[in-house]
Amino acid sequence: MEHEVYVPFPVGTVRQALTEPERVARCVPGVQLDADAVPHRPEGRLRLRVGSSTITYRGALTVGDGPEDGPAGTGDAAAPVTVEASGTETRGDGTVALTLTVRLAPATEPGPGTTLVCTGTVRSEGRLAAVDGQTAATAGRRLLDRFAGNLAADLTDRPIAEAMGEAPDEAPGPVSQSIFDTEVPPSSLDPHSAAEDDVEVVADPDEPEVDAADESAAEAAFAADDDEDGLGAAGGPEELSGDAPAEAAHARRTMIGRSAEEVDHAPPRGRYAPVPAPETGGSSLPLRWAAPAAAVVLASAVVVGRVLRRRR
Repeated sequence: MEHEVYVPFPVGTVRQALTEPERVARCVPGVQLDADAVPHRPEGRLRLRVGSSTITYRGALTVGDGPEDGPAGTGDAAAPVTVEASGTETRGDGTVALTLTVRLAPATEPGPGTTLVCTGTVRSEGRLAAVDGQTAATAGRRLLDRFAGNLAADLTDRPIAEAMGEAPDEAPGPVSQSIFDTEVPPSSLDPHSAAEDDVEVVADPDEPEVDAADESAAEAAFAADDDEDGLGAAGGPEELSGDAPAEAAHARRTMIGRSAEEVDHAPPRGRYAPVPAPETGGSSLPLRWAAPAAAVVLASAVVVGRVLRRRR
């Protein structure tokens, strides 16, 4: 089988890419490589679509110099490359072996690039051997076309310079510092720490501004609640003793002298306290004697009526 594909990169770049077995195996469509494979000998699974069926092989791939190559290291950019692959069916006893020779030539259409002339032979047993030659050749050409597209995309994402380790010079970064040399800030719980003096309160831009008049009205409302709750100006036991510090008084004015449990679970007091329902015990006493009295009156009326009828 012989087939030509086009790659929109120079000949030297394409040949350098074809000499990297991992890149070649990664560009084969339908392949799933093993992470623990030996370097320069990728291994994995290949799902091959042939006609209306799919065959899964497990094998390895190697890349070498072509038959027309000279001694190693001649540096001929247009020298051919030989790709050899072999595998066995994951569900069956079938085997396959591929020898593909790729020759490179400069191309001008559809644009500047490289034409890959692929000539290969396949030796197979099992399910692939049962397929007719025309169907197998069509599957091989489709595989090479998709391989060329994947190779172009891989060269775009990972150029040859990155693969060879020629990364651009990096700007010198900051000198690394040991964790033991790092200054530990003082704890915020330390009473002698000056961390609270460095705290700066930043206003929330989304929070509406509160005028001084609104703050005064809010304080007056809280003071009225304290008067209704019985706190008033006397406050708590600290104020009665006269030993309460200014911070405690401020906290009491802010929290209205209630703990979090009281605020969450205690019933509301003051102006928000629920109005008790009127007692109905006083009115039920007359109603208790009304029913027997009505029954007595009714019985007396019946008796009087019968007596009058007998007299007549």
